[in-house]
Amino acid sequence: MSMELFEQEVRYVQRVGGRRAEALASSGVHTTRDLLQYYPRRYLDRSSMTPVRDLTEDMASATVVGTVRVAGTASGRTGSRFELIVEDESGGRMKCVWFRGTQWIQRRFSKGDRVAFHGKPQRFGGMYSMSHPDFDKLDGDGPALDTGRIIALYPGGAALARVGLQSRAFRRIIYTLIKEHGREIPDVLPAWVRERADVIGGPLALRAIHLPKSRAELERARRRLKFEELFFIQLMLAFLHERWTARPGPTFDAPGDRVRAFVDDVLPFDLTGAQEATLRDIVSDTRSGKQMNRLVQGDVGSGKTVVAVAAMLQALDSGYQSAFMAPTEILAEQHYANLTEYLDPLGVEVRLLTSNCSKSEREEILAELAAGQAQVAVGTHALIQEGVAFERLGLAVIDEQHRFGVAQRAKMLDMGDQPHMLLMTATPIPRSLAMTAYGDLDVSVMDEMPAGRRPIRTALRYEKQREDVYAFIRGELEKGRQAYVVYPLVEESDKVDLKDAESGYEALKQVFAPHAVDLVHGRMSGDEKDSAMRRFHEGATRVLVATTVIEVGVDVSNATIMLIEHAERFGLSQLHQLRGRVGRGSEQSYCILMAGYRRTEEARERLKAMVETNDGFEISEIDLKLRGAGDFFGTKQSGLPDLKIADLLEDGDLLAQAREIAFELVRRDADLQEPEHEVLRAYFDRFYADQSLGFARVG
Repeated sequence: MSMELFEQEVRYVQRVGGRRAEALASSGVHTTRDLLQYYPRRYLDRSSMTPVRDLTEDMASATVVGTVRVAGTASGRTGSRFELIVEDESGGRMKCVWFRGTQWIQRRFSKGDRVAFHGKPQRFGGMYSMSHPDFDKLDGDGPALDTGRIIALYPGGAALARVGLQSRAFRRIIYTLIKEHGREIPDVLPAWVRERADVIGGPLALRAIHLPKSRAELERARRRLKFEELFFIQLMLAFLHERWTARPGPTFDAPGDRVRAFVDDVLPFDLTGAQEATLRDIVSDTRSGKQMNRLVQGDVGSGKTVVAVAAMLQALDSGYQSAFMAPTEILAEQHYANLTEYLDPLGVEVRLLTSNCSKSEREEILAELAAGQAQVAVGTHALIQEGVAFERLGLAVIDEQHRFGVAQRAKMLDMGDQPHMLLMTATPIPRSLAMTAYGDLDVSVMDEMPAGRRPIRTALRYEKQREDVYAFIRGELEKGRQAYVVYPLVEESDKVDLKDAESGYEALKQVFAPHAVDLVHGRMSGDEKDSAMRRFHEGATRVLVATTVIEVGVDVSNATIMLIEHAERFGLSQLHQLRGRVGRGSEQSYCILMAGYRRTEEARERLKAMVETNDGFEISEIDLKLRGAGDFFGTKQSGLPDLKIADLLEDGDLLAQAREIAFELVRRDADLQEPEHEVLRAYFDRFYADQSLGFARVG
């Protein structure tokens, strides 16, 4: 079926025109489809009528239907006003008054008009009245769109208001559009999908979401449109999953001598059950002959890097190279240090490729990668860009993969000889969000901490308790422990009254003397940061003052205290990541949140959650509730469409149903060639296939 109506520019919709089209464009409305999907933000129920005799002043609003008996202007101390006397069928009378726009209003009414008025009733001089009520003339040519029914209220703004696009105008525009062209609106879901999902037809849902006849009809419309939105996102992911799981990949051997030596001799601890289960998943994938596309999702400190090293050693035992990608240079540098520590004893050549490399160093590393001499390469996603060639790349590991996005994942999967992809994130994602953000991936969850780890004790403290906090930290330092002190800024700001890392560093050198205090922040050179990190790692520095550059990647088992200054300024996920820098050894560790008394309600909720739980998955659920899905994950960064009506937090069950049906559809008809899928195919090709997810058109 043609998508002509959906594709039509909104300027050609009746009652819109050029000026209104420009204003609508600022709200993302460019086509008729966009206009139909410009869903109301809320509704007013004006469906029940109230006789005048039943009005009371404590009513927030009421709808009265009556006949105009008297109409005219009156003067008073505040100027002229326009007044109507309305009589309903019971003989009760009510006054309606307008103090503004009187010339326009008086042209709208004549004696004998039958009208529905909606407003707040007030009693003056023995008669009820309404000031500036909404109204609908019931005996005219047009429909009653503003009173006597459930009416839609639309998102607004200054640009829309300037061209008269408020809720009243939107209702008329959409009513006219549906009246004139409703039969041209296609139902984009096949009958069997609608039946399985138990949803109403698409054209009916679009009419009912804007012009509902009842609350029940409105709820059915919302359910259908939410399902449809989630279904097409899941259909994108189903196509992607189908495309990637069908691709051949390198066939690895079973884990060999290097893997056994790493697990038995190099690691100072036994693998957890979750690590062993994840490794079994990886071995199964890499020996299947298909390209692995697996996400390892684990909380801070659950041991994902160990799993990645074992996978790289399996690749090496099978004759393949590996690439380890991190989202930032400082993380790449930290991973390089950790991987070298693990792999040097096994004679594995690891190379670091970043923009800090000199030209000669870069050329040397590229030559070693091309010749196969360098067996593991660490860097940012620049590792896979033009000019970098591996002799035999078999595995690409991507750390903190949510920072790369779906489109970049698609690009990575297509590089070279289609290496296996192992994606890792230390940001626990709620199930509902994971089904969307990671919907195309196979997922291993690592929800178990290494043996001997004690839960981190978290406490909230205020400025008046600072000396007690410092005394506690000095006590830990005297025991031989180490501490982090994290600030939100590098330098003092005139605009924001926050302690900064540099001034804090100067003060803390005195507070904790004679213990060595060092400073690290993102504005330092790579060598300076490396030196500071190394001194702390080796124990030469006892207190490390830092900004959030240490949020991920630093692993010092002797560090038992994390003091976060202005904790109310940090996001919940970031606070949890910072807390995860301690608790790496067998000693009891502490996270101290220093907060100001002035903070938002959301900040209070974040700090409360930090004190009450160490569970990253529970933290992620709270974070999702506080921030919403878009802010939590960033749909623009993920490459997924913004949600217009569905809510991942509220609609988890509907999302699971949409996912199940979408994946079933792709299994049944991967190219959407069956006649019953013709409309769905046309709609998907036009509005989803070309989005920034690296999809080819279906078929």
